[in-house]
Amino acid sequence: MSVSSEVPVIFTCHQQRLMGIVHKTADERVSRGVLIIVGGPQTRVGSHRQFVLLARYLAAAGIPVMRFDYRGLGDSEGSRPGFEYINDDIQAAIDVFYQQVPHLKDIVLWGLCDAASAALLYGFQDKRIAGLVLLNPWVRSEASLAKVYVKNYYLARLINPDLWRKVFSGKFGFTQAFSDLWDNVKQVLFPEQSPQPSKQKSSGHSEAAVDFVTGMRLGLERFKGEILIILSGNDLTADEFRELLNASSPWKQVINQHHVERYEVSGATHTFSSASWRDEVAEKTLAWLKSW
Repeated sequence: MSVSSEVPVIFTCHQQRLMGIVHKTADERVSRGVLIIVGGPQTRVGSHRQFVLLARYLAAAGIPVMRFDYRGLGDSEGSRPGFEYINDDIQAAIDVFYQQVPHLKDIVLWGLCDAASAALLYGFQDKRIAGLVLLNPWVRSEASLAKVYVKNYYLARLINPDLWRKVFSGKFGFTQAFSDLWDNVKQVLFPEQSPQPSKQKSSGHSEAAVDFVTGMRLGLERFKGEILIILSGNDLTADEFRELLNASSPWKQVINQHHVERYEVSGATHTFSSASWRDEVAEKTLAWLKSW
């Protein structure tokens, strides 16, 4: 195992101060680093300290890592822009990562949930990015969530003993339950009436605004590096991503490219809430990094 140190860094993006931690290693022969992007309302620590633990695990194996809070999260200043608009935050973090670890030649972006989405929106635009690790990418829309509920959630509930105990005890709310079911069925049968995903502009795409899911696919098509997709076995967000891959021919085509590897963590929740699941993710990440 390599000797490592943790160095706090403060850098700027749009005149706001951002906070990060660089996990340095003594071995300068390793030229590839990992930048952990924060997803959702998380911080650079991660749910259940996953980002801290992952960074220390990789650094102990000789791989430098940086984790940081983008604008509006954790210890960083400013208002949270949303994952579709953090390209500048990611670029600023990579710049300071290179300054702190001068022997770096390329970077792997690692992100969970909408941080994985942000990595796809950014990665192809920066030649320093050699790989992406994408955990449970966020592709949420009203229609996609409804389809997953109808296919997975409601069928599972029918064989759940707790449901029938509520039914026979008179505690089951039939009116609300059937209303929710019908709302979701309508989303599946009439998706054109569903609200569309948020719009965003990307300098790497056309001037016309595109929804972020389309932007993710275009980013995936244009990215020439290696990609590892890790999906949880027990997670609606992962189920939505699987459904997208199964239902969309353009996504199927690009995901079957030779440089995309998929890996499933059986039974895992969205944030990999057990130590065994977090360890499995860390071990798979390291093995994949060493495979190319």
